[in-house]
Amino acid sequence: MPPAYLIVDTVIEDHEAYDRYKALTKPLAETFGGEYLARGGELHVEQNDLWTPTRIVVVKFPSMDHAKKFLNSPDYQPIKAIRLGASKSNAILVEGF
Repeated sequence: MPPAYLIVDTVIEDHEAYDRYKALTKPLAETFGGEYLARGGELHVEQNDLWTPTRIVVVKFPSMDHAKKFLNSPDYQPIKAIRLGASKSNAILVEGF
């Protein structure tokens, strides 16, 4: 099975709440095999014809199934609610290699 990448672009509106989200979500993602590859680091936009990214997070999962199980897990739902209340974002899953 190829790995899957969760890619999220976020505009944080409530930094205190979003800090709580980050503290809770990382260990949970890791229980599903998630490995953070990028988490809001320096961003250089080479081209932005389709969208203008702001803060990028990339999490690698062992498979698409692992990533979906994380996103749909009952434990993640209240944590996700914190993110939804504290930010605006785009999130995608993409299969990789």
